Amino acid sequence: MARTTVVIASRNRADSLLRTLSRLSELAVPVILVDNASADDTVSRVRNEFPNVLLLESAVNRGAVARNLGVQAARTPFVAFADDDSWWAPDAIERAEPIFDEHPDLAVIVARTLVGPEEKPDPITPLLRDSPLGEGVAGPAVLGFLACSAIVRRQAFLDVGGFSPVLFFRGEETLLSWDLAAAGWALCYVDDVVAHHHPAAGRAPGEDVVERRNALLAAWMRRPLARALAASLKDPKAFRAALPRLRQALRQRRELPEHLEAQIRAIAQQPRDA
Repeated sequence: MARTTVVIASRNRADSLLRTLSRLSELAVPVILVDNASADDTVSRVRNEFPNVLLLESAVNRGAVARNLGVQAARTPFVAFADDDSWWAPDAIERAEPIFDEHPDLAVIVARTLVGPEEKPDPITPLLRDSPLGEGVAGPAVLGFLACSAIVRRQAFLDVGGFSPVLFFRGEETLLSWDLAAAGWALCYVDDVVAHHHPAAGRAPGEDVVERRNALLAAWMRRPLARALAASLKDPKAFRAALPRLRQALRQRRELPEHLEAQIRAIAQQPRDA
């Protein structure tokens, strides 16, 4: 019986998604797709070409929160996230499951991400591998990840509420990482677990501002108020983008324990060219 489910959220990316589903079909694991109100032919093509995929249709675009629906629908103890342009190496899941078994306090395995046809390590890789938090229960301890290359313990994910609707999409992994760590869970980078990511060239307009907006919102939700205010004054454009969501963020404010705040500061001081 499968112990890991792959969960994907997608919107209007039928061609890329079907390539990903073709890759994932080679794995002996169930796949759940949450369609974020696509206006293209995603739904019909998935139904026709991949009838074994459990397809959940959202009437609205839920952003990253759509993944929460997939995790709720999963019936396995572990969930491997994928994007519509990413997939897991053939042995990734079979490598990950025994690590979770050996470490019952481990909530997230953060995989090594290989990008594009050249299979270059994602720029985040050295930051994870050389984490200033030191060695964790199963590898370098981390406080962040890329969703497309993370495998989670389902119950831990659900217990902390999954991805936040306040952030919607872009950089949503950081807040979840903080919440898992605050709840006592471990997150570790494991180099032997590999995910492949083939993103489209370039970035959509405004993505950088959205990421910075979400970083500010996460700060207002969890970090000391003085630090959230300082970060907002430093990036007024991102703060203006955050303002429509700030009241909702403050309603969900829970300041992190001091030891986690210290870890966040240590990560912020980590050399980016590590």
